[in-house]
This record gives sequence, structure tokens and C-alpha cells, in this order.
Amino acid sequence: MSHFTRIRTQMVEKDYITAALQELGHQCEVGELKIRGYGGKKTQVEIKIQTKSKGYEVGFRKAGATYEMVADWYGVRGVNRKQLMQDVSQRYAYHATRAKLEQDENFSLVEEKVDEDGRIHLVLRRMV
Repeated sequence: MSHFTRIRTQMVEKDYITAALQELGHQCEVGELKIRGYGGKKTQVEIKIQTKSKGYEVGFRKAGATYEMVADWYGVRGVNRKQLMQDVSQRYAYHATRAKLEQDENFSLVEEKVDEDGRIHLVLRRMV
């Protein structure tokens, strides 16, 4: 029985999602796509990544103002959905923040540090 699970996110920009996925080592396809689940069942997505599980993929699609992650997790192997969501969310936030900073001429990035636990710290300087 096919069981596609949807996980809501706070992500709104497709470009930042794909940048995050690519940084994490996933090859993305973007467009009007379908991902497969059990028994060849399919569902519509806008971003698709392959998994090591034959016939099972993970996707992202717009749901209202934000994107949701979609997959038939019963058959997906080699991908921890909680860890994937956490990693993609962190890299998405990084890209969104950097893009916003580049638009605002009053701030400049002075330093970027990554803690042992993976937290990212951006030190900014406000130009007056």
C-alpha cells in the first residue's frame, strides 16, 4: 500500500532548497515531476532527489505559501527523514540569510564560524 507522507516546512524559496540539497550531496531535478512510492504509485513534486532505494524518491512541492517534503518513507532506505529535514532546513536558512545580507548594503559579513555541533555563526558589521 502506498503511503506518501508530507512534512511541512517553513521554506518558501525553491532556489535555496535546491542549493541546500546540492550542498548536502543530493542531485536535484527541478520542474513538474513525479516521485515514486510503493507499487509504482506516483505523486507530483517540483524538486526531486534520488535515494538508494530502487523505486523510491524524495520530493519537495509547494503547499500554500511554503514547501513540504514528500516521500513514501516505508520504502526509502539510506535516508533518515528527520536528519534530512534538519540538514536541509539549516542550509536553507544559511542561503536565505546570505541572500538577504547581500541585498542590504548596510551590513557586511565579517566572520563565519561553524561549531563542533554544526551550528553556524555569522558575525555582521553594520555600516553607518
